[in-house]
Amino acid sequence: MITLVALVGCGLALYLLLHPRIAPGVKVALLTTPPVAGVVWLLNEVFDEPLAAVAVAAVFGVVLIALNGLLVHPRLPLWTRMTVFATVPVAALAWLLVVTADDTIKDPGEDPCSMYYGGVGVSEAFPPRAYCLYEDGGTHELATGAQFVFWVCFAVSLVLLSIGLWQVVRDPGTLVRQFRTEAGPPAR
Repeated sequence: MITLVALVGCGLALYLLLHPRIAPGVKVALLTTPPVAGVVWLLNEVFDEPLAAVAVAAVFGVVLIALNGLLVHPRLPLWTRMTVFATVPVAALAWLLVVTADDTIKDPGEDPCSMYYGGVGVSEAFPPRAYCLYEDGGTHELATGAQFVFWVCFAVSLVLLSIGLWQVVRDPGTLVRQFRTEAGPPAR
Protein backbone atom coordinates (compact mmCIF):
# COMPACT_ATOMS: atom_id res chain seq x y z
CA MET A 1 0.00 0.00 0.00
CA ILE A 2 2.82 2.40 0.86
CA THR A 3 4.45 1.65 -2.50
CA LEU A 4 1.21 2.47 -4.30
CA VAL A 5 0.88 5.79 -2.46
CA ALA A 6 4.53 6.60 -3.25
CA LEU A 7 4.03 5.79 -6.94
CA VAL A 8 0.89 7.93 -7.12
CA GLY A 9 2.73 10.76 -5.37
CA CYS A 10 5.66 10.53 -7.79
CA GLY A 11 3.25 10.48 -10.73
CA LEU A 12 1.45 13.57 -9.46
CA ALA A 13 4.76 15.35 -8.88
CA LEU A 14 5.92 14.51 -12.41
CA TYR A 15 2.61 15.71 -13.86
CA LEU A 16 2.91 18.92 -11.86
CA LEU A 17 6.47 19.52 -13.04
CA LEU A 18 5.61 18.95 -16.70
CA HIS A 19 2.35 20.91 -16.77
CA PRO A 20 3.07 24.13 -18.68
CA ARG A 21 0.22 26.25 -17.31
CA ILE A 22 1.26 26.05 -13.66
CA ALA A 23 3.58 28.83 -12.52
CA PRO A 24 7.08 27.72 -11.42
CA GLY A 25 6.68 29.26 -7.96
CA VAL A 26 3.46 27.34 -7.41
CA LYS A 27 5.19 24.11 -8.50
CA VAL A 28 8.02 24.67 -6.03
CA ALA A 29 5.59 25.45 -3.22
CA LEU A 30 3.41 22.42 -3.94
CA LEU A 31 6.37 20.05 -4.13
CA THR A 32 8.19 21.27 -1.03
CA THR A 33 5.32 22.03 1.35
CA PRO A 34 4.02 18.50 2.15
CA PRO A 35 7.20 17.18 3.83
CA VAL A 36 7.65 20.39 5.79
CA ALA A 37 3.98 20.37 6.82
CA GLY A 38 4.51 16.82 8.08
CA VAL A 39 7.49 17.90 10.17
CA VAL A 40 5.56 20.87 11.57
CA TRP A 41 2.63 18.60 12.44
CA LEU A 42 4.95 16.09 14.14
CA LEU A 43 6.64 18.80 16.16
CA ASN A 44 3.36 20.34 17.24
CA GLU A 45 1.13 17.32 17.82
CA VAL A 46 3.42 14.38 18.54
CA PHE A 47 6.39 15.99 20.27
CA ASP A 48 4.36 18.88 21.78
CA GLU A 49 6.90 21.49 20.66
CA PRO A 50 4.80 24.35 19.24
CA LEU A 51 7.66 26.87 19.27
CA ALA A 52 9.85 24.52 17.26
CA ALA A 53 6.98 24.00 14.81
CA VAL A 54 6.58 27.76 14.36
CA ALA A 55 10.35 28.14 13.89
CA VAL A 56 10.41 25.40 11.22
CA ALA A 57 7.46 27.02 9.42
CA ALA A 58 9.12 30.45 9.50
CA VAL A 59 12.44 29.09 8.21
CA PHE A 60 10.55 27.25 5.47
CA GLY A 61 8.93 30.52 4.38
CA VAL A 62 12.36 32.13 3.98
CA VAL A 63 13.71 29.02 2.23
CA LEU A 64 10.77 29.04 -0.19
CA ILE A 65 11.49 32.66 -1.10
CA ALA A 66 15.21 31.89 -1.48
CA LEU A 67 14.50 28.80 -3.57
CA ASN A 68 12.34 30.74 -6.00
CA GLY A 69 15.04 33.40 -6.25
CA LEU A 70 17.68 30.76 -6.87
CA LEU A 71 15.71 29.12 -9.68
CA VAL A 72 15.59 32.36 -11.71
CA HIS A 73 19.16 33.48 -11.07
CA PRO A 74 20.44 34.60 -14.48
CA ARG A 75 24.13 33.69 -14.10
CA LEU A 76 24.05 30.26 -12.50
CA PRO A 77 23.98 27.16 -14.69
CA LEU A 78 20.96 24.90 -14.34
CA TRP A 79 22.89 22.07 -12.65
CA THR A 80 24.03 24.48 -9.92
CA ARG A 81 20.50 25.66 -9.27
CA MET A 82 19.17 22.10 -9.16
CA THR A 83 21.87 20.95 -6.71
CA VAL A 84 19.81 22.30 -3.82
CA PHE A 85 17.10 19.73 -4.59
CA ALA A 86 19.63 16.98 -3.85
CA THR A 87 21.56 18.52 -0.96
CA VAL A 88 18.56 19.37 1.21
CA PRO A 89 17.07 15.83 1.32
CA VAL A 90 20.53 14.28 1.76
CA ALA A 91 21.22 16.68 4.65
CA ALA A 92 17.88 15.75 6.22
CA LEU A 93 18.61 12.04 5.91
CA ALA A 94 22.13 12.46 7.30
CA TRP A 95 20.71 14.47 10.22
CA LEU A 96 18.23 11.68 10.92
CA LEU A 97 21.02 9.09 10.85
CA VAL A 98 23.11 11.13 13.28
CA VAL A 99 20.41 11.86 15.84
CA THR A 100 19.24 8.24 15.88
CA ALA A 101 22.74 6.70 15.98
CA ASP A 102 22.64 6.18 19.73
CA ASP A 103 19.27 4.41 19.34
CA THR A 104 18.15 5.07 22.89
CA ILE A 105 14.61 3.95 22.03
CA LYS A 106 15.69 0.30 22.20
CA ASP A 107 15.55 -1.60 25.42
CA PRO A 108 18.32 -0.72 27.87
CA GLY A 109 21.38 -2.78 27.09
CA GLU A 110 20.53 -3.19 23.40
CA ASP A 111 21.63 0.23 22.16
CA PRO A 112 25.10 0.49 20.58
CA CYS A 113 26.55 2.49 23.44
CA SER A 114 25.83 -0.02 26.17
CA MET A 115 26.40 -3.09 23.95
CA TYR A 116 29.73 -2.16 22.39
CA TYR A 117 31.16 0.72 24.35
CA GLY A 118 29.72 0.39 27.86
CA GLY A 119 28.28 3.90 28.00
CA VAL A 120 24.99 5.75 27.70
CA GLY A 121 23.80 7.12 24.35
CA VAL A 122 23.27 10.87 24.00
CA SER A 123 21.85 12.74 20.99
CA GLU A 124 21.78 16.45 20.22
CA ALA A 125 19.40 17.76 17.54
CA PHE A 126 21.41 20.77 16.39
CA PRO A 127 24.23 20.73 15.77
CA PRO A 128 23.55 17.06 15.09
CA ARG A 129 25.66 14.88 17.30
CA ALA A 130 25.38 11.42 18.79
CA TYR A 131 27.87 10.01 21.23
CA CYS A 132 28.35 7.54 24.02
CA LEU A 133 28.94 9.05 27.43
CA TYR A 134 30.97 7.06 29.94
CA GLU A 135 30.84 7.23 33.72
CA ASP A 136 34.27 8.87 33.83
CA GLY A 137 33.04 11.71 31.56
CA GLY A 138 34.72 10.43 28.39
CA THR A 139 32.86 10.23 25.09
CA HIS A 140 32.89 8.16 21.92
CA GLU A 141 31.44 9.81 18.81
CA LEU A 142 28.88 7.89 16.76
CA ALA A 143 27.99 8.41 13.07
CA THR A 144 30.88 10.72 12.25
CA GLY A 145 30.52 9.97 8.52
CA ALA A 146 26.86 10.99 8.54
CA GLN A 147 27.81 14.10 10.50
CA PHE A 148 30.34 15.04 7.80
CA VAL A 149 27.77 14.48 5.03
CA PHE A 150 25.26 16.62 6.92
CA TRP A 151 27.65 19.55 7.28
CA VAL A 152 28.78 19.41 3.64
CA CYS A 153 25.19 19.31 2.34
CA PHE A 154 24.10 21.93 4.87
CA ALA A 155 26.88 24.31 3.78
CA VAL A 156 26.19 23.83 0.06
CA SER A 157 22.46 24.35 0.60
CA LEU A 158 23.06 27.42 2.74
CA VAL A 159 25.33 29.01 0.11
CA LEU A 160 22.91 28.29 -2.75
CA LEU A 161 19.86 29.51 -0.84
CA SER A 162 21.77 32.64 0.21
CA ILE A 163 22.43 33.34 -3.47
CA GLY A 164 18.72 32.90 -4.18
CA LEU A 165 17.72 35.16 -1.30
CA TRP A 166 20.16 37.80 -2.51
CA GLN A 167 18.57 37.57 -5.98
CA VAL A 168 15.12 38.25 -4.49
CA VAL A 169 16.39 41.12 -2.33
CA ARG A 170 18.20 42.62 -5.31
CA ASP A 171 15.21 42.25 -7.66
CA PRO A 172 11.91 41.55 -5.83
CA GLY A 173 10.14 41.30 -9.19
CA THR A 174 11.77 37.91 -9.75
CA LEU A 175 9.71 36.43 -6.93
CA VAL A 176 6.50 37.91 -8.30
CA ARG A 177 7.27 36.57 -11.78
CA GLN A 178 7.75 33.06 -10.38
CA PHE A 179 4.09 32.99 -9.33
CA ARG A 180 2.70 34.15 -12.68
CA THR A 181 1.91 31.82 -15.53
CA GLU A 182 3.26 32.68 -18.93
CA ALA A 183 0.52 34.08 -21.13
CA GLY A 184 0.27 32.67 -24.59
CA PRO A 185 -0.06 34.80 -27.72
CA PRO A 186 -3.10 37.08 -27.67
CA ALA A 187 -6.20 35.73 -29.38
CA ARG A 188 -7.42 37.64 -32.46
